[in-house]
Amino acid sequence: MRSQVELRSWVGGAAKGPGSPRRGGEAALMHPVLKAFVCGSISGTCSTLLFQPLDLLKTRLQTLQPSVNGSSHVGMITLLFKVVRTESLLGLWKGVSPSFARCIPGVGIYFSTLYMIKQQFLLDRSPTALESVLLGSTSRSVAVICMLPVTVVKTRYESGRYGYESVHGALRNIYRTEGVHGLFSGLTATLLRDAPFSGIYLMFYMQTKKIIPYDQLDPALMPLVNFGCGTFAGILASLATQPADVIKTHMQLSSAKHYRTGEVIALIFKDYGLSGFFRGAVPRALRRTLMAAMAWTVYEQMMSKMGLKS
Repeated sequence: MRSQVELRSWVGGAAKGPGSPRRGGEAALMHPVLKAFVCGSISGTCSTLLFQPLDLLKTRLQTLQPSVNGSSHVGMITLLFKVVRTESLLGLWKGVSPSFARCIPGVGIYFSTLYMIKQQFLLDRSPTALESVLLGSTSRSVAVICMLPVTVVKTRYESGRYGYESVHGALRNIYRTEGVHGLFSGLTATLLRDAPFSGIYLMFYMQTKKIIPYDQLDPALMPLVNFGCGTFAGILASLATQPADVIKTHMQLSSAKHYRTGEVIALIFKDYGLSGFFRGAVPRALRRTLMAAMAWTVYEQMMSKMGLKS
């Protein structure tokens, strides 16, 4: 009897063949943290490509020089047509190369760090509101520090003030002329912007999802519902962190002199007034909200397909 069982087992294995593909074999062998990184990177690619024009408009609005009499005001739509007229439609995607170089690994680092921390400390329970803030802030801080040099390059590309030919060339140029300080300029402002954004976003996202009766929903509608929750959370988080984004942009565009955060705040207030801290708020809120909502929706769908709880 035993020999018959062994024979059937051997024949079944031989029928598959040593080189035959096994369904989900590669995915099953992949470490869960690596799966989270891949899912995050793919979601970051999709959202970055779609919403890069909004990031460019945000950077241009924040760095427009004030007029002599202070009466002129350039809106997002006016600036959009100006960019298309002077730089062509593809000009709206200026800086997409450093955006990819930053967001693809950056979003992957964020989601894999988030997944790793949740598995380490939360296991199978849902995080509280405070835990969500700490989770999002910590994960984003890790990603920010890792990718800040590319963020500096991206900001300078989008401003239109620098003629860098490639991301690698820009990094070498900044290091040669400004040193390590130039590569990490605006670190404090970036952390003050991104860490609170991710913490506030994750808190509102998780708390909003708890209200939704998912067990009564059609599975086909779940991605749409998740996107709606992400949009609501993104609007609130974007508005709360807008001043830090303006400060970060001004710090990273200043190559001649490295200002301290306090000095930049004083300069912005002197040149633009209190409203200067909210310049570019509309395109940034649109971009950050839609990017975060799409990234989370794609990430959660992909993690679900891989059999992992996001």
